[in-house]
Amino acid sequence: MSKDHGKIWWCELMTRDIPGVVGFYESVCGWKIDRMEMPEGEYYVCLIDDEPVAGIMDTSAMPNLDGAPSVWFTYLAVDDLDEALREVLAAGGVIQRQPFEIPLIGRIALVSDPGGAAVGLIAPEQLTE
Repeated sequence: MSKDHGKIWWCELMTRDIPGVVGFYESVCGWKIDRMEMPEGEYYVCLIDDEPVAGIMDTSAMPNLDGAPSVWFTYLAVDDLDEALREVLAAGGVIQRQPFEIPLIGRIALVSDPGGAAVGLIAPEQLTE
């Protein structure tokens, strides 16, 4: 098992209020926030000293999220995503979104635990051995 297995790997804010939250986190956290285009819409990478620390996803173009509150979403690192998904099911969780690949980032699935809390699982491109 790698040193990264089970660690919080990434957090992203899902929101419709991009101007409000960008200004807020630039002021409160001192983040530099860069915009980038993604297939699903705009994405913002939050940086400290040019190192990515979090992301912000613009959900305004996602009709299935109309009326959804802004929320921070967490991704946990796993060594083997397929094995982790078997463990999710065995432990009473639910797979909410089947695995998908983000080039240069890793393979991701969205799951929920037995209490209903959602979390992302990611097999990152690069793990610490």
